Amino acid sequence: MKVATHHLRCTECGAVITGSAVNSIFRCPDCNGLYDVIYPWSPATGSSEANNHNLPNASALRWLWQERRTSTLPIDQSGVWRFRDLFPIVEDPANIVTLREGNTPLYDLPRCAKAVGLDSLLAKHQGMNPTGSFKDTGMTAALSVAADRKFEWVACASTGNTSAAMAAYAARAGLRSIVFIPEGKIAWGKLSQSMDYGALTIQLKTDFDGCVRILTDLVTRFPIYLLNSVNPYRLEGQKTPAFEILEQLEWQVPDHIVVPGGNLANSSALGKGFMEMHRLGLISRIPKISIIQAEGANPLYRWYMDSNRIMRPVTADTRATAIRIGNPASWRKAANVIDKLGGWCEQVSEQEIALAKAQIGAEGVGCEPASAVTFAGLKKLVALGKVTREERVVLILTGHTLKDSQYTIDYHRGELLTEAENAQISAEDQALHAALRKPPIVLEPDSDVVLHALESHMKLAQPV
Repeated sequence: MKVATHHLRCTECGAVITGSAVNSIFRCPDCNGLYDVIYPWSPATGSSEANNHNLPNASALRWLWQERRTSTLPIDQSGVWRFRDLFPIVEDPANIVTLREGNTPLYDLPRCAKAVGLDSLLAKHQGMNPTGSFKDTGMTAALSVAADRKFEWVACASTGNTSAAMAAYAARAGLRSIVFIPEGKIAWGKLSQSMDYGALTIQLKTDFDGCVRILTDLVTRFPIYLLNSVNPYRLEGQKTPAFEILEQLEWQVPDHIVVPGGNLANSSALGKGFMEMHRLGLISRIPKISIIQAEGANPLYRWYMDSNRIMRPVTADTRATAIRIGNPASWRKAANVIDKLGGWCEQVSEQEIALAKAQIGAEGVGCEPASAVTFAGLKKLVALGKVTREERVVLILTGHTLKDSQYTIDYHRGELLTEAENAQISAEDQALHAALRKPPIVLEPDSDVVLHALESHMKLAQPV
């Protein structure tokens, strides 16, 4: 009899089942909790230590992962599947679906570091994945499981990035995909991707959470594989950037990871990755993980500030469309990561997001608005003394700047914020905005006119 490579454990009641026994909505039938994927070396429920007799050899793993970098095999060239020893979730490796995702850059942001008062600041840019967002790392894992289990149809509800990733990987695997999106509440640049990759796109006259409700009902009636972040196999792929960060820092552990908070699976996945590295003896300590939400979509922040710790869904409203989620499915997993790793949760305004995005962009590193909440939130963490000058901080940038190009265009034209929002910006930040905005200059086709404009422009001071 074949021994199972993994099991699923309910994060609420601790019930353990085989991977093949999970229901179509990936929730525990006893308590409605979400599942985590566990392995023979995972700790027992309630234990802080791994089962030592099942631990892989840490030094051998490091050597193997490095050796795979020179391989020409697609699964070795993937920055996700290169680490497949720590998530054996696919029975037949031939069913692995990859677009060479992962291996994303870790950028230095010296001007942003100076602006916020840190000695250094790094950004792990997950927007450099094949479809332009961090969702690719999770989708390659979960969709490979769908292919391995012989599903024909896959589906997700999405604010944009998930749909793009799912449609691309489904197309690559020869599966058929369905996308449910909230009408008029996503960036069209993202939706264009799922259409291009052949997905059946259905707009519902509701918000993201309403789309999730409809999809959850449908997958209980038809053999459709659910690929939203409640699917625990998504998180197994999304934990691998933690491994990459450690490799890129030569296994020196950063002090703090700052993550955007939408449906909250990404922070959960990264926390799982770092904790697994610690259990395996690959690192001696675990970084803090802090989660930043937009003020208009801040249910976790409200939970964090509530002395009773009650999660209350909100009606989400933010221009950072990727995190416009009012009832996050993975909130308890994310809350556990904050509590276990000693991080914090903060919220930032639309004005703060816009300024942070422009400051990151001025470094030559573009990101979507939802990514910029990390830098906006970091400013607050530094001001509150929760991050000190000498700490090594890594921002997780989740999406590429071209995911929402209209946001960027509106910002530089001065059309993004309302008069009321502009009136709330401090004089200091108004000056920063003025220096950062670079709208196109319309001139007559006359060399003297152009030269005069250039001379005037060259006299202006560069923004810090």
